Amino acid sequence: MGRPSVSLYEPSKCKQRTLQRCTNSLHRLISFNKGLITRKFGLMKKAYELSVLCDCEIALIIFNSTNRLFQYASTDMDKILLKYTEYSEPHESRTNSDIMEVTRRKANKVFPRGLNSRLLQSHLVEATHWS
Repeated sequence: MGRPSVSLYEPSKCKQRTLQRCTNSLHRLISFNKGLITRKFGLMKKAYELSVLCDCEIALIIFNSTNRLFQYASTDMDKILLKYTEYSEPHESRTNSDIMEVTRRKANKVFPRGLNSRLLQSHLVEATHWS
């Protein structure tokens, strides 16, 4: 008897959301604080997992809109920052616009331009969750 087959594709109930800045400062603060426990911890957990799985040092620094500092370091933050400031070799550096461009390019590969590509894309986005 063989192993039972497991589907790697499972449609999610989540819909893709367009990210945009909250224009209302109170809503922005509430959204950040609500996400403080879940999103911030999730980001720090991913940083921890990456540091363990890939044996690398990670420093994560977050300043919110009121200039409050949140940080995570896989080892000593000061040592990582010192290493960063003294590093002089060429290296990869990303900004929000870089991430948006890469995401846009990947979406164009999945959904090539064509007559029904927008319709196809909207149906697939509703059926899947992009993480």
